[in-house]
Amino acid sequence: MSKKNYDELADQVLANIGGKDNISYSTHCVTRLRFNLKDQSLANEEEIEKISGVIGAQWQGDQFQIVIGQTVGDAYKAISEKAGFTQDNAQDDSQEEKGTTRSKKKFSLNAILDGLAGSIAPVIPILIGGGLIKVLVLLLTNMGLLSAESATLTILNLVGNAAFYFLPVFVGASAARKFNTSAPLGMLFGAILIDPTFVSKVANNEALSFIGIPVTLASYGNTVFPIIMIVFIMSYVERFFSRISPTSLKALFVPVAVILVMTPIALCIVGPLGVIVGDYITTGIIFLYDKVGFLGVAIMASLFPLLVLTGMHTTLAPYLVQMMASVKYEPLVIIGSIITNFSIGAACIAIALRAKGKTLKSTSASCAVTSMAGGVSEPALFGVVLKLRKPLYAVLIGNFIGGIYAGLTKVYAYAFVGSGGIFGIPALAGPDASNIINGIIAIALSIISTFLITLIWGFEEKK
Repeated sequence: MSKKNYDELADQVLANIGGKDNISYSTHCVTRLRFNLKDQSLANEEEIEKISGVIGAQWQGDQFQIVIGQTVGDAYKAISEKAGFTQDNAQDDSQEEKGTTRSKKKFSLNAILDGLAGSIAPVIPILIGGGLIKVLVLLLTNMGLLSAESATLTILNLVGNAAFYFLPVFVGASAARKFNTSAPLGMLFGAILIDPTFVSKVANNEALSFIGIPVTLASYGNTVFPIIMIVFIMSYVERFFSRISPTSLKALFVPVAVILVMTPIALCIVGPLGVIVGDYITTGIIFLYDKVGFLGVAIMASLFPLLVLTGMHTTLAPYLVQMMASVKYEPLVIIGSIITNFSIGAACIAIALRAKGKTLKSTSASCAVTSMAGGVSEPALFGVVLKLRKPLYAVLIGNFIGGIYAGLTKVYAYAFVGSGGIFGIPALAGPDASNIINGIIAIALSIISTFLITLIWGFEEKK
C-alpha cells in the first residue's frame, strides 16, 4: 500500500471509531491495531471490515482490535499522524475521565487481560528480536560454526540475553503508557528491580530494609508481572499527588513523592507478590503438563487458532517469558503456535486447489505463504478460513493430531520467537537433535491431516 492508501485507511478507521476524541488509549502488536474507546457504541465494526487493507475487526474484552497484518506499523503511523498522537501512545489527557473509566473495570477479568495485553504488546518486537538472536546462537554453536570462546558469540549472547533480562525496564515504560502514568517513572522502577547493587544483595542473601521495613529479596530479571503490578498501583499514586500538588511545584513535588511512596510498596510488597504470581503460573502449567501430558499439548494446539481469533494469544507472553527464565524451555504454547500457522497454511492451499473463484484461489494461495513463511496467521484466519467455517474445523482437528505427536514425544521450544512459521522452527533446536526432528514430524502431521480434511470435506464457496 502507498502512503496515500494508508492515509485513506487512517481517515476511515478514525471515522468509524468515533474520531480521535473517542480514543482513550491505542497501541499495536505484530498484526493488530488496539484501541480502548470512551464510547464503545461508536465503533462501527461492520464498516471497518469493509475498509481496504483491513482483514477483520473484533472486540476482545474492552479493547477494540482491527486486524491489519504485517503492515500494521505503517497503518498505525498514519492513524497517529492523522489524529495528532505520538506513535508510542494515543490517549486523551483527561486524567479524571481515565481514572473513572479504569475504576469501573479494575476488578473484571477483561480489565486484567486488557492490562496485561496492553503492557506486553508494545515490547513484543524486543522479545522477537532477542528470541531469534538466541535461536541463532543455538544454531551456530550446535553446527560448530562458532566456538564457546568466540567473541562474536559473546556479543550475540549479550544481545539476546539483554532483550529478556531488562524486560522490567521495557515493560515499565509500556505499562506506564497503558495505565496513563509517567513512562520515565515506570522505567525507573523497572531499573530499580534489576539494579546491580540490589541484584548483588539478593545473590548474597544480605538483609535489606527501607525506613525499618524489611525488603523481600527476590530476583526480577526476565520478569514482567512484578513491574506491571507496580506501575498499575503507581498510576493511582501519581494521580493523587498530581491532584493535591500546587501547579508551580508539580514538576518537583510529584516525582519525588511518587518515588518515596512507591519504593517500599514496590520492594517490600508488590514486587515480591508479582514474583510469586509468576512462579505459581509457571509451576501450575508445568504441573498440568506433567499430569495431562500429550493431551495437554494437543488441546493447546487445537485451541490456539481460537486464541488468535480473539486476540487472547498476546496475554500468554508473560507466561512464556517466565517459563524461559525459570526452566529454560516451553512445552505448550510455542509448538502450538507453529503447528497452527502451518495447519492454517495447509488449509489455504487446499482451498486454493478446490475453489472455483479466481479471487478466492489467489487470496488463499497468498495467505498460505503469509501463514507458513511469514508466521502471521491472521490474514488467513480472518480473510479465508473463518469465513468458510469448515476449513476452520479442519485446522482444529489437524492441530489436535499434530499436538498429540508433539506431546507424546515431548517437543520443547528453547527460545521465544515471534514467528510461528518456518522461521520459528529453529526455536525447537535444543540439546537433543531428536527434539527438532519430532517437532517437524508433528508439523507435517498437522499439515497433511488439515490439507486432506479440507480437500475432502470441502466448503461452501460464497460469492
